[in-house]
Amino acid sequence: MGIVKIDDELHEEVRKASAFMVRSINAQAEYWIKIGMLAEANPSSSFSEIMREQMQLADVDVRNVIGG
Repeated sequence: MGIVKIDDELHEEVRKASAFMVRSINAQAEYWIKIGMLAEANPSSSFSEIMREQMQLADVDVRNVIGG
């Protein structure tokens, strides 16, 4: 584990997003980093496509989550 220095304004936005998304500040930053890395690795994929693929890789059946 390491320390990442980020701008105070960005930290504030991460803090606000983490409260809304019910994640810790670190978990929110980690989530955004992972999504950003996946987006850069898959430039022709939309956010929805990336998320769908990640859910499939994690063996999550979204129909069970949303009751469909």
